[in-house]
Amino acid sequence: MILQMAHDVLISNGETLGGVLAAAPDPGDGTAPPGSEKIVTILEWGKWIFTAAAVLGGLIIAGRMILAHQRGDDAQMGKLGIFLAACVLAGVIPNVIDALA
Repeated sequence: MILQMAHDVLISNGETLGGVLAAAPDPGDGTAPPGSEKIVTILEWGKWIFTAAAVLGGLIIAGRMILAHQRGDDAQMGKLGIFLAACVLAGVIPNVIDALA
């Protein structure tokens, strides 16, 4: 309903959604400043460290879930949800940054 109203407003003003989006300026590729190789290296290390920490954290949570299941407890399920949400964010953030850059 809201999308239909927004569409009607754009059409009544004589513009389409494609025309509005096409009006955004294109910044181009640009050039990296001097010394940016070190920043890229730090970002690559951070990505590697985060990936290693995520794998290790997943294994730790899995081990705790196994032990909790043997005791008849499900207290680790909340931690699994937080872990999965963090992994999703870690996967989405680079794509968002690429889209903004």
